[in-house]
Amino acid sequence: MLGVPEGLDEASPIFSIAAAAELAGLHAQTLRQYDRLGLVEPARTAGNTRRYSMRDVGRLKQVQLLSGEGVSLEGIRRILEMSDENRELRARVRQLESALADAVMQQAGRRVFAAGHAGITTLRAGARPAKPGQVVLWRPQRHL
Repeated sequence: MLGVPEGLDEASPIFSIAAAAELAGLHAQTLRQYDRLGLVEPARTAGNTRRYSMRDVGRLKQVQLLSGEGVSLEGIRRILEMSDENRELRARVRQLESALADAVMQQAGRRVFAAGHAGITTLRAGARPAKPGQVVLWRPQRHL
């Protein structure tokens, strides 16, 4: 099985409009219309040729599915817009939760240490050592 070439991922714009249309099971003219409506926004080459990624092809399939269920193109545009916003907000929440957890762990009296065969490790407050045989060396006092 061939691997993905280095530097390419699902967002890499590699497919021509004909290839993307075939992958999505649509006509190339439909892809042009979806581009004009902003449902799918492929990358452009220096010569202004459309280039689609696997993510774009997935989005085309999603548009096709919603259209087949009777949703209007304007409704699809709104659904996709809200879906994108939801994905971005979820990612931002994960970032903020991680930053908050890091900040809490840096506060004095909030860290717990354990020792085992691998040495001393830091645990989150309230966590148990991951491996049997580790011993908790220090646990912060709880304030009443």
